[in-house]
This record gives sequence, structure tokens and C-alpha cells, in this order.
Amino acid sequence: MIYNIYKPNDCSSFSVVNQVKKITNQKVGHSGTLDPFADGVLVLGIGKSTKLLSDIIQFDKTYEGILNLGKKTDSMDLTGKVIEEKDIPKITSAQLKKCEDSFLGEQLQRTPMFSARKINGVRLYKLARKNVEIKTNPKLVTIKSLSIEPLSSNSLKIIVTCTSGTYIRVLAEDIAKKLNTVGHLTKLTRLSVGKHHIDNSLSIDRFKNEWK
Repeated sequence: MIYNIYKPNDCSSFSVVNQVKKITNQKVGHSGTLDPFADGVLVLGIGKSTKLLSDIIQFDKTYEGILNLGKKTDSMDLTGKVIEEKDIPKITSAQLKKCEDSFLGEQLQRTPMFSARKINGVRLYKLARKNVEIKTNPKLVTIKSLSIEPLSSNSLKIIVTCTSGTYIRVLAEDIAKKLNTVGHLTKLTRLSVGKHHIDNSLSIDRFKNEWK
């Protein structure tokens, strides 16, 4: 059984998995971690269906994020501390279009230290919290589509469809750099994982009622 669960932005992916485990009393796995500050689609496999997750995890994903310009944080999102500030130049629609086009296609992307990736059995975010930084090999990702829309003088909305393993926080920081400033994500929503869309996702409470 595969379920499209909505993860709120006030808990971890592992917390959602554990809640579903308690409800179902079965083995539960997910098809890709969402940062605690992010919300959206978390595809879960229950029981024998966990075997299907290795395929689902490879599906393209679509995200919507809010990029705050002018301040860079160590975690690349609103949970970190500000480590750099920079003026925000006037940004034209032509510059945004050029920026969108520049990121389309394949690219090598670095892995952020504040991530769940394991190096020698230790998750990178645990090292980052101890101010330990190690060099990681960049990963090849593909940006299938990218839309950048101004919301205010210091914030942009980005909507991106990408291959599995893409870090939207890194993309957001790179977009800010391309626009001659710095920035960090203040909001992130996973809109879809393959055919599993946020419009059809179940809250934990609704899942609990359906499971009964």
C-alpha cells in the first residue's frame, strides 16, 4: 500500500513515519526526506509495499519555495544563522528570465552540510551542528523547469521540477548569487512526487480515519 501523506512544516519526515507506524502497526518507509521546515508530499510505503519505494524515490519532484534575498544563512534556510548580508540590486523581468534559463538542464550540485546525507555513517547535519565541515562530491541533477516570480523587493517565489536528489536550498542560494546578491529559503513546499500531488495528499488524521 502506497500512501500520499501531507507532512506539515512543524515536524520531521521521521516523525510522520513513526506516527503512521503506530497507526498501522506495520513496517513503514518513505520515498525521500523533507526538511523539517518544509511541508508537502511525503510518499509512504506500508508493509510489503516498502519494496516499491526504491522506484518511487527516483520520480521527478516539483517544489514551490520562497527565496528571501539579501541575507545568507549557514543552513541556507530560515532555521540557520545569518552569516552574510549583501545589497539587493534592482532585478528586471529580463534578468529573471535569463536566470531561469541558465539553470535548466543537467548540472553538478554540491551537497549542503545541513542535510540528511550520511558520510561514514554520520549524517551531515550532525557534523554541521558541531561546526565540522567536510568536502563532498557534487551530484549530477537535472532541472526540468524553473519559474521565478518577484513577490516583493526582497523576495522571490520559485517553482521547480527536478530530478531526485536535488537540493532546493542550494538552487535557491545559487539563484541569489546569479542575481548578484545572497539569499536563503524561508518556505518550501513539495507539490508532487511523480503522480502523487499535494492536492490529493492525506493529513495524518485523515489517514488514521481511512485506515480504520
